[in-house]
Amino acid sequence: MKIQDFFEIDERLAVLAQEAEKDCQADFQRIEEIAQYNGAKVLAAFQKNRVSEPCFYGSTGYGYGDQGREVLDRVFADAFGAEDALVRHNFVSGTHALTVALFGVLRSGDKIVSITGKPYDTLEEVLGLAGEPGHGSLMDYGVEYGQVDLLPDGAPDYASIEAGVSGAKVAYIQRSRGYSLRPAYTMEQVRKMAEAVRRGNPDAIIMVDNCYGEFVEDSEPTQNGADLMIGSLIKNAGGGIARTGGYIAGRRELVEQCAFRLTCVGMGKEVGCTLDMNREMFLGFFHAPDCVANALKTSVFAAALFSRLGFVCSPALGETRGDIVEAICLGCEKNLIAFCQGIQAGSPIDAHVVPEPWDMPGYTSQVIMAAGAFTMGASIELSADAPLREPFAVWMQGGITYTSGKIGVLLAAQKLLSQGLITL
Repeated sequence: MKIQDFFEIDERLAVLAQEAEKDCQADFQRIEEIAQYNGAKVLAAFQKNRVSEPCFYGSTGYGYGDQGREVLDRVFADAFGAEDALVRHNFVSGTHALTVALFGVLRSGDKIVSITGKPYDTLEEVLGLAGEPGHGSLMDYGVEYGQVDLLPDGAPDYASIEAGVSGAKVAYIQRSRGYSLRPAYTMEQVRKMAEAVRRGNPDAIIMVDNCYGEFVEDSEPTQNGADLMIGSLIKNAGGGIARTGGYIAGRRELVEQCAFRLTCVGMGKEVGCTLDMNREMFLGFFHAPDCVANALKTSVFAAALFSRLGFVCSPALGETRGDIVEAICLGCEKNLIAFCQGIQAGSPIDAHVVPEPWDMPGYTSQVIMAAGAFTMGASIELSADAPLREPFAVWMQGGITYTSGKIGVLLAAQKLLSQGLITL
């Protein structure tokens, strides 16, 4: 039985993939151990909060007394080791959830300091670093922005963090790498950053963009010094089942402030109908630890295979991972486009579509994106995207099953081979 019974893959590439997969076994074992621990943690949170069928019923109108909404918040909070959580389907993206959190806790005259360098592209207009003045950015409201740059190797500059957060209301950590080649941060690094912030400014609110990071390790930022962490349900925490949504988790009084921003002051978490979304958010969260494990295994396999093909991969095989993303330096525009077209060809949805670069809203460069997903833009499903600019790296993530993820990676390599861009 061979994958080639269904997909055109060069036999030499198939043999190379078998060798690469053997290289992955130690990483795979570690991933599966973490998934078992996190799966047990989530199951315990479900049982502690007595999740039952009535929790799946949706509400309409104001959503007063929605049992499922209230229990879902507690399940997330317990699984993440937080005091409270705000989990809602009407967070339209991770950036939206982050924006609600920032506007929820910051006031005119406050200062936010990003201690992990420049934030992700889509947050620049929220902060006021890009876009037209007067559109309602934090800067428009009188919030000052500061930044602590990273060390040349992409590591946090702990000494500069301690001094740099003086006077800051929020110390902001972006755990994942965005469109950069610095590493995603592990929980040990998050803890050390939090300790540096506390030394420099004990009153600062430590906020973590946790997108792509949930369940990658056996603890979360809220268990390692963070006051708030934020993420998207069409990434890790939705388990490939939630069709939309996001969450904010952390200290109870801060979550309440965020809820006041999402709805209105005085109502906060007490309103907001859930329609028919509760069941899939519960089910997605339950599946999330194993789904994240499949995405991690897909990334590890990609690192093993493409390093054998001569490309620089980050993280490299055997390195500790802080998120599900694999960055592969492909060297030129042709390789980058071919890779994304190969990933698309391995997708369950829209495999016949050929992705091309386009002017994607919120980004300063043209972006190419492969995302043949059941949920549009769900990057817990196999996807790959990149801006067309130096160093022509692609950022690949997801894979709700390892089988489909592996095939997608193989077809990306096959596309490069078929176009004569690599040799075996």
